[in-house]
Amino acid sequence: MLLIAVVLVSVVPLLVLLDLAEGGGGYGMCPEGLQACEIPYTAWLELAAGLVLVIFALIALLRLTMKVVRREERRLQVIDSAGSFNGPA
Repeated sequence: MLLIAVVLVSVVPLLVLLDLAEGGGGYGMCPEGLQACEIPYTAWLELAAGLVLVIFALIALLRLTMKVVRREERRLQVIDSAGSFNGPA
């Protein structure tokens, strides 16, 4: 799920550009089309910064999840190996 979220967030700028190129409104960025669009000079920077922060947060969450999964797998391996040394209970 997290990998899908990272990919989807990464694709957002491409989808906006494709929509603008086809004469659309860029999903709300330029509702009346690119010719009549009055975007402040910092709008792209705000969008880029927001997307980068979201991607970094999702990647950090993915790394944390993988660390927890590895720790749990190691714990289960230790339990399994301890059970095999002690023999049947």
